[in-house]
Amino acid sequence: MIHLPLLDPDAPDQFPDPCVALAEPNGLLAFGGDLSPQRLLSAYSRGIFPWFSEGEPILWWSPDPRCVFRTDALKIHRSLRRQLAHKDWRLSVDHAFEDVVRACAAPRTGESGTWIMPSMIRAYARLHALGHAHSVEVWEGRRLVGGIYGVAVGRLFCGESMFSAESGGSKIALIALADLLRSLDFPLIDTQVSNPHTLLLGAIEVPRVTYLQDVARIGQLSGHVGNWAEYTPRLLQPCSPKPTHEAAIRGPATS
Repeated sequence: MIHLPLLDPDAPDQFPDPCVALAEPNGLLAFGGDLSPQRLLSAYSRGIFPWFSEGEPILWWSPDPRCVFRTDALKIHRSLRRQLAHKDWRLSVDHAFEDVVRACAAPRTGESGTWIMPSMIRAYARLHALGHAHSVEVWEGRRLVGGIYGVAVGRLFCGESMFSAESGGSKIALIALADLLRSLDFPLIDTQVSNPHTLLLGAIEVPRVTYLQDVARIGQLSGHVGNWAEYTPRLLQPCSPKPTHEAAIRGPATS
């Protein structure tokens, strides 16, 4: 039988040490509490994140190893460049945060449910309104064809989810996000756990203790709190053969 600490609803800053998380299931640390902005930011600043399904209590995790991207080390493969070479896509930042989250919440092909439930959507929308959660959007005309969202803590970006409505949409969003974060002196994107998709793009696994040391260091640095829409002109077209910082692209069309 699994015995987990129950979080105190009146103490949003208190979490168990991530190093005592279970080995099976990997990283399960605690349950309960709430999804208030204070608790979520406290969790991310300690290397902890929420992940639970409908009908479950809020579950908190800190797996070992941890999967991360170094923002200066994403791989743009030739096949991806060829795939995207003729796409007339535009990118933006923080223009359609909730639309990106809801698109990420839609069940994937072959899946019947989602872990991004209405309570999670509301919680991250609050973080976005407070300037702590951000999205990169990929547009084809006025249609959203890809995107990624996550939470910024200090100079750490904690990626939550991404989606594609067209092949390559999530990859280009991730690449553009990494380039933007590099320009803002964010060295890491946390992707929580690895999968073949992220590993192919250059994600690496690091021991949890290493990740927690990184969080303690860069999570305390002065960050960029607020809406990031003003950074849209900084976004590069990552499928360009030789991207340069002068090759900025426009945001989505407006009415």
